Amino acid sequence: MNWEMLAAIGQLAAVLLGFPSLVYLATQIREQTKERRHAAINTLAGQWSDLIKSLNDSAEFSAIYLRGLQSFHELDPVSKVRFSAFFGRFFKNFEGMYFYRLGGVLGSSSWGEIERTMTDLLAYPGTRAWWETRKHWHADEFARVVDEIIAEGNEAKAYATYNLVDVPKA
Repeated sequence: MNWEMLAAIGQLAAVLLGFPSLVYLATQIREQTKERRHAAINTLAGQWSDLIKSLNDSAEFSAIYLRGLQSFHELDPVSKVRFSAFFGRFFKNFEGMYFYRLGGVLGSSSWGEIERTMTDLLAYPGTRAWWETRKHWHADEFARVVDEIIAEGNEAKAYATYNLVDVPKA
């Protein structure tokens, strides 16, 4: 056996030994991606639950929320702060999920759910007015997504059966 044949055998052995390592690495990466997707969805569910809890736990804040959807500018200053804090958290969560989507962590069906929620909320004049006061706090890419949803001019119907004219004033 000459040196060239030994080198060829060594290279073949390296390939045969290296290939399973590459398969193992690819499997690990795939599993980590699945875990990241599940974590992203769990994060979304937890954040959603926390936000909804604030509406559920306070009739006063629920009234501010419903009045703010109709007209952000007609809220008193304290109610504007509370409405803004709520929607600030809400839209930062949406923004995080948008970047999860861009990174391939969040699937299209989950992102579709988020888009439909944003579309429903952004159909209300108060939410759109709030967005104009705070969109500069968000990444430009995400702000463009929100602005595109607003430009669609969707009908405000998420709370259409709630008789919003009967919402108590502060």
